[in-house]
Amino acid sequence: MKLVTTSTQEWQSGNDHAGDEHGDVFDCVLSLIAQAPARRASLVLPGADAAARDPALRAQRRLAKLFDALAHFHPSRPVAEIEDLVWALWISHPSKAAEALMTRGIEAFADGRLAQARGHFDALVAAWPAWAEAWNKRATLAYVEGRDRDACRDIARTLEREPRHFGAIAGFGQICLRRGRPCEAAIAFRAALTLNPHLHGIRALLDDIAGDAARMH
Repeated sequence: MKLVTTSTQEWQSGNDHAGDEHGDVFDCVLSLIAQAPARRASLVLPGADAAARDPALRAQRRLAKLFDALAHFHPSRPVAEIEDLVWALWISHPSKAAEALMTRGIEAFADGRLAQARGHFDALVAAWPAWAEAWNKRATLAYVEGRDRDACRDIARTLEREPRHFGAIAGFGQICLRRGRPCEAAIAFRAALTLNPHLHGIRALLDDIAGDAARMH
């Protein structure tokens, strides 16, 4: 997910999903977020020789280096460039058929053809279930359609496959805000900012949550 607003009030006004009866799904995602640091620490960087022979391993090495750069408040290259490279690697796949289907899904989503986009993303996760970004794209669509439970399920599947996915974690935080769960939203936003401290919209939302909490006391 890659959707950000700038005020908690925007989420709370006009919300048709106030309250939440799906704590089990939320708890699953929160558990994955809590486990993510240990899982990231256990990731083994592929050797240069192996990566040279395997495009997937080469992508893993590139992602690891990009995340190292992104963690700095003042990286040596533009932040937007690093983020674009991360997303480009996430959206890439060894299968040209998979990439073509992903492109069709993204284009349908961007054009507002949501039913068609859903069909494409459903086909992606069925055919390539190990692809984290396929689940993330389907989660984003579910969020836009107001299907928060489905979105959280797919965010969980995203994080099972890519524990560094700051977009999915931030998206979960936005769902928490929409459901009136600011404490869980804050947990997610802090986790996303640990991975990418340059998410200024997310930092603004976290500041809003802190401000709202201070005014309540």
